[in-house]
Amino acid sequence: MSLQSKIESLLFVSPEPLALKELARLTSEPKDKVEEALEKLRDKYRSDKASGIILIETSDTFQLVTAPQNAALVSEFLKGDMTGELTDPSLETLTIIAYRGPITKPELEQIRGVNCGLILRNLSMRGLIIIHEERGGLPRYEASAEFVRFLGLRSVKDLPDYQKLHEHATIAQVMAATEKEEAT
Repeated sequence: MSLQSKIESLLFVSPEPLALKELARLTSEPKDKVEEALEKLRDKYRSDKASGIILIETSDTFQLVTAPQNAALVSEFLKGDMTGELTDPSLETLTIIAYRGPITKPELEQIRGVNCGLILRNLSMRGLIIIHEERGGLPRYEASAEFVRFLGLRSVKDLPDYQKLHEHATIAQVMAATEKEEAT
């Protein structure tokens, strides 16, 4: 699998823009190689005017998004994501965020054992979670005020068994292992 293909896949599944540095870390490739692959992706998406996907750049971050000409269609499709019931995986993810937040995506995925990118996007779009952008680090997710208000609580700390689950020893061990992996 080519580096360009790997980067394209990462940009496709990520709910937020990815920095050049993060792409280099995720692919275990030097920054200059990642920049070359990104240039090929730029060319690919610039040349295909009929594509429903475009590559956007802001500062040193990159993201694949839907083409502006499809905004109405995409908006109508996503309305179901915004108004329908939450799926079991979404509820599970939201519960983990509520009890363990603020939490990074890798920490969340370590607990759940699966990729959570699309679920995080949907929960964010619904206003149930908020994303804290961290400079030089990974974004952290936590339950939003809308989520707390929807449940009729004053704080996530009012959730049943919050203190017990927030500080659960097994989860703390998983989180510590994730922190060690991120440090290496």
